[in-house]
Parts: sequence; C-alpha cells; structure tokens
Amino acid sequence: MAVIQHSSVTRASKELGVSQPAVSRLLADLRQNLGFPLFDRRNGQLVPTQEVRFLQADIQRVLDLMGQIGEVSQSITERKTGHIRIACLPGFATSHLPKVVAQFLKDRPGVSITIEPDRPERILEWMIDEQFDFGITDGFRGHPAVISTDIDVRTVCIFPDGHHLETRSEISPRDLIGDRIIHTRRDSEFFKSLSDAFLDADAPLKTLVETRQFTAACELVSLGLGVAIVSELDALKFVGKGIQARPFKPVLTHRLSLLRPMSKQLSAITLEFISAFTSSLEPFQDAKTGR
Repeated sequence: MAVIQHSSVTRASKELGVSQPAVSRLLADLRQNLGFPLFDRRNGQLVPTQEVRFLQADIQRVLDLMGQIGEVSQSITERKTGHIRIACLPGFATSHLPKVVAQFLKDRPGVSITIEPDRPERILEWMIDEQFDFGITDGFRGHPAVISTDIDVRTVCIFPDGHHLETRSEISPRDLIGDRIIHTRRDSEFFKSLSDAFLDADAPLKTLVETRQFTAACELVSLGLGVAIVSELDALKFVGKGIQARPFKPVLTHRLSLLRPMSKQLSAITLEFISAFTSSLEPFQDAKTGR
C-alpha cells in the first residue's frame, strides 16, 4: 500500500523504514506468488495495474486487520486485555473481592471479569471441569485436578453497639458465657475449632443461629440478635455500622483455599489477578502460620 500511495519504491521504503532493495525484493516475490504484474511505470512513477486496483480494497482490509491484531497482541503482552472467570464463596462476592476487582480493573480498560458465587462443592466442580480460571473457597481437602494455596485469615468476635463486651480489648470464650452465639455450620472445620475453644475454656456454647456464611452472621449481629466469631475480612464491612469487633482469644483462623485447574493454561492477566488477590489478603493473615 505504501508503494501505491507514493508511486515510488524509494519513498515507500523511507515510510516503512526499510531499505529500497528490500522493498523491491518483496514486490518481486509478491508478483511471483500472485502470477501477474503489480505496477506499470509511467512518467517515472509506478502505477498499479488493473489487477492490483481490483484487489486494493481487500488488501487494505487485510492490513487493517493485521494492525488490529498487532494492537491486541500488544495489549495482551502488556496485560491490559483479557477475560477472567472467578468462582467464589457468596460472602466474598459482596465483601472483600469487589474492592480487589475495582482496583485491578482501574488501569486495565480492556479486561473484563465474571464473578460467580456458589457453595464450595460447586466451586470445586467448576475447577475440575475447567469452567473457571480461579476459585475462592473453604473446607477444601484436595483434588488431583486442582492446584490450591491455603491462606489462614484472622477471625474476630463481633457484637452490637452497646453490648457489655465493648469495654473489653479482646474476647475469650468465658466472656461469652450467657451470650447467644451465631455460628457457621456444625459440619465445618471452623465450627469444630470454635467448639473446641469453648470446651477447653469450660464455657458452654449457647448456639442461636447456624449459617453457612459469615456475612449472614454479620447481618444478624447488626440486628442485635447475638454475637459471632467471624473472618476479619467479612467483619470489616460491618464495623462502624452498628457492629463492633474485638480480637478473639484463643486465636482462631478461617482457612481459605485459592484454587486453579491443574491442566488449564491460565492467561498472564489471570495470573496477575491471582497474585493481586493473594497480596490483598496479607494484612489479614495469621502471623503464626504465615499463610
């Protein structure tokens, strides 16, 4: 197209930034491949033949498409475009994850993200079937088709404003004798740890509501229904909105598992998001485990 526009190999070579012999060789090779002349010389200028004029619009479309492919390739290389599919626990879809996503997308206008909340069993199925790139779950016990990274997140005791616990700097099981407890499901690992802490302190655990999600427990506490021990990640959204939080002793952690399909080749932008999400959890990790 440069030769057509300038009617000269010399001027075309200058625009393209290549040598004149190189342009001449490319024209000769193209003529041989196409099987017909490309230019006629008239008054010292190169004039495209009728065959080239017939193909000119198609040639321009191909060049435009190649330019678009180049731009997209550069964006992919610079990690500014792509799509990430995330499966997560329902609580994460409304608490910590949106902040990380908003920050991540801020300088990446070509990136889009799908967030699909569901129960842990379903998240694992999606990872095994490679339907999602990244999963955030708990209670994960391992699977040969899935790569996992475990992170232990601190938990806190939350209670409504005006509660008798607000004078304390930290909360123990014996401080909760007589209080009604909102807790996770009895078959969860976290409830077992909580129950053991109360047994070790010889303090009865007065159960009130059993729920799968920490966010649901936070909502119930904000309504003045009882107290709960929940992940600090979930509690942060509610602190200052009718809820107060204190460290719980003994230290209990909520173990999160960050999942990836074993056989799926993840894009660079997905790996970058996983790294950003993992870093966002560092301020909430248990200092003892370092995870």
